[in-house]
Amino acid sequence: MKMTNNELIEDLNQEQTGEQHIEPADSTQEEKKEENKEETELKDETKEKGHKSKVKKEQKLQKVEEELEKINDKYLRLYSEYDNYRKRTIKEKIELSKTAAADVISTFLPVLDDFERAISAFASISNGPNPLKEGVILIYTKLLTILNQQGLEQMKTIGEEFNTDFHDAITHIPAPISEQKGKVIDEVEKGYTLNGKVIRYAKVVVGS
Repeated sequence: MKMTNNELIEDLNQEQTGEQHIEPADSTQEEKKEENKEETELKDETKEKGHKSKVKKEQKLQKVEEELEKINDKYLRLYSEYDNYRKRTIKEKIELSKTAAADVISTFLPVLDDFERAISAFASISNGPNPLKEGVILIYTKLLTILNQQGLEQMKTIGEEFNTDFHDAITHIPAPISEQKGKVIDEVEKGYTLNGKVIRYAKVVVGS
């Protein structure tokens, strides 16, 4: 079937019009694909940056926690050392004070011995009233009271079991009765303790 010139021209125009409609559609689709690709890449890049930032923050936080733990451990060690030093210093001061007191009080013990010998001498001379004897007893009693207030105590020895922690046996003699064997029969020199600690052992005679 032969087409007229007009029909040919119209057919060509329709083909050109169809091509013009198709080309913009293809171009728009490509642009959308490109935009979607760029958007995906941007999201991936943002996501990667966020992940790296989170990891970096976590590493920084971990480092800070480690430093804090080291500082805390160092503080606890220093506090413990200081506390031990403080307790040791207090203990040393107390021990030094006790030692100083023991040294001073020990120098008074021979004076107490002299008072006791003087009182015994007065008793052997006369049992009647004696103002001098009463004065010596008064001074002796006051001195002993002051020392007792500082923690000084006389040991009980006669009739007690012999104990090397408190007694110093200068001799052994036959016991008059069997019950006195191993016990203190006589006291030659008094023993004293200061706050429970022996500062002078009692010199005693032990029955055997």
